[in-house]
Parts: sequence; structure tokens; C-alpha cells
Amino acid sequence: MYIPRHFAAPGPAAVAELLGRAGASDLITMTPGGMVATLVPFVFDPSAGEHGALLGHLARNNEQWRHAGGGTEALVIVRGPDAYVSPSWYAAKREHGRVVPTWNYVTAHVYGRLVAHDDPAWTGALVRRLTDEHESRRPAPWSVDDAPDAYIQGQLRAIVGVEVVITRIEAKWKLNQNRGRDDVEGVVAGLLDGSESDRATAGAMREAAAMREAETTREAAALREAAAQD
Repeated sequence: MYIPRHFAAPGPAAVAELLGRAGASDLITMTPGGMVATLVPFVFDPSAGEHGALLGHLARNNEQWRHAGGGTEALVIVRGPDAYVSPSWYAAKREHGRVVPTWNYVTAHVYGRLVAHDDPAWTGALVRRLTDEHESRRPAPWSVDDAPDAYIQGQLRAIVGVEVVITRIEAKWKLNQNRGRDDVEGVVAGLLDGSESDRATAGAMREAAAMREAETTREAAALREAAAQD
């Protein structure tokens, strides 16, 4: 993924947080028949391997899982908030007019080895973990135990677990870091009047701006300290 320096991820903690709330993401693999993609709800397990793993499941009839193993590389595209940015929100529009639309977004391309788990115990534990993660935010959470056990066992036989053991991550925070403060504040104000995704993108922009200011402050302090020692 093309990542200019000013659009780099804020740090490992921010990337881990993004993966932790990934929701459904695109699982992409190369098969003998060509490239295949499936939208999969994933759970991030940071304790698995050196870089963690993404855990999910596929329908048994989905042939994608059968190509796992043997070092098969997978790509999972994880998306954070994203939004269209109107040039009318830039302060620079009023100053000189040399502005164009863009799209702000947060994303991570997660690469790893694809492992299949054709094991009802493994998929059962995964389904409980995935369900609990999303139901916990509801006022009356549904539990796997709410359904008849025989029914659940039948459902588990119809799916196969998949695990992407992460080998590398390319993450990008494209949030107007290349614009001045007035432009950024104008975009944030514009997005706050928009959709839920727009507002989430505005929040990510504020976080990115705060991190950038904190980094600038640290760099300035380090320069002052170095000058004082001279």
C-alpha cells in the first residue's frame, strides 16, 4: 500500500485498536482459479504468534478455506472510519481557491498465513467469542446458549474456522495531516454535521491532529534540550 510519511499510522497501539474493532473485513486469497474474496467477521487475537492473528469462519461450501495451508498467503483489508471531504470546508478555498475534493480514511492491510480449522470445538469457541464481543454492547445480550444445543451443533458443522496468522501489517491514517490547522478544523466541522461515518472520521482527525501536535512538542523540547547541552 502506498503510504506517504505524513499518512503513516500513529503507532502500534493505534493499529491494534483498529484490528480489535475490525468487524467484518475482506479476506482475499489467491487460488488455482484466481483471486477470491469473502467478507468475514473477524476477532483479533493479539497473543497469537509474533504479530497476532485474525480469527473467523467461512461456510463449509465456500471453497476458499480448502486452499489454506502450505504457506498460503492471505490479505485482510480492515477498514476504519472514512468520509468524503468537500473542498468547500477548507479555509484555503476562501484564500486562493486551489483546493480539490479528497477522501479521508483509516485502513490496514493485514498479511498472513491462512490456516483452516475444520474442528467444531475450535469454531464453537470462536463463535462464542465473536458473539459475546458484539452482544455485550446490547441491553439484552443474546447468548449461544439461548439456542437449542442440537441446532447449534448443526450450524457449527456447516462452517469451518479460519485463522490469519499475521506476518506484517501496512496501515494508513489519511486524515488531512498534509493540510494546515485551519483546513483541518474546517473539515472536522463539516464532517460533524454529516453521517455517523463522517462523525467518526472527524473524531479520528482530531486524534491524529492531537498526536501530531504532541509529537511536534516533543521534538521541540528535544531540540531545546540538545541546544542547552551544547
